[in-house]
Amino acid sequence: MSEPVMDALAQHGWQHVYSGKVRDLYAHDDAPAVMLVVASDRVSAFDHVLEPGIPGKGALLTQLTRWWFARLDQPNHLATGPGLPAVPSEVAERAMLVKRLDMHPIECVVRGYLTGSGWAEYRASGTVCGIPLPAGLSDGDRLPEPLYTPAFKAPLGEHDENISFERSVELVGADVATALRDASLAIFRRASDIALERGVILADTKFEFGTDPATGALTLADEVLTSDSSRYWDATLYAAGGPSRMDSFDKQIVRDWLAANWDKKGTPPALPAEIVERTAARYRELIARLCA
Repeated sequence: MSEPVMDALAQHGWQHVYSGKVRDLYAHDDAPAVMLVVASDRVSAFDHVLEPGIPGKGALLTQLTRWWFARLDQPNHLATGPGLPAVPSEVAERAMLVKRLDMHPIECVVRGYLTGSGWAEYRASGTVCGIPLPAGLSDGDRLPEPLYTPAFKAPLGEHDENISFERSVELVGADVATALRDASLAIFRRASDIALERGVILADTKFEFGTDPATGALTLADEVLTSDSSRYWDATLYAAGGPSRMDSFDKQIVRDWLAANWDKKGTPPALPAEIVERTAARYRELIARLCA
């Protein structure tokens, strides 16, 4: 977050408390039960934040998260009601006022299709996150049923660790682990149907949940079903087959360019303007397809 924006937020009583790769968190002295989550235009790949960012990305991620929250039955972390501090105009398009939750240390990954790291594991062992799958599947195939493959959320700067459901029970208890799994699968199925009605396939995604200390309810948090947290494909291209059938509406363009132009040593090179614009166009296209 730029210093001018941080200074402007401070004038409204918001103090910066944390920055992730994409989001910044702010607290307000007069409202200890809520926080302000601000999505930046930063883009990361291979555990590095890259330069320059993707113009408008933060606003697009926030818009899509809000759109999905309005269509899902699961309680979410948006804070509403009287007496809450206003979202400052300087960040209104890319910020959410949210409840403070007791967050669970589980990243709830759901896979509807075989691709990415799952495909790599399947080729080696016939499994995805240790779960056996039928023989003869190909990259991009739809799975017989969506798979819930949780991960343990590692400390900042470290890689999340894929874990079994049984390990998630050890971490958070059987009741919470089961609730996380069931909610994740239900949301994935609901979102998949909504996306497919708009000609888009939801291939996989990840969710984060916390418990609302005021109500005890399992609550959906962070970004939801965005281009950064999910893999989306064009349903028509997928059905037609060919090399473009799994082109995703996300930063894969950035990853591909970086993989071809950087040896993953030292500081990553700056992204060319053409790569930045093509990536921004994919983010905008998904918004147009889903939210029309």
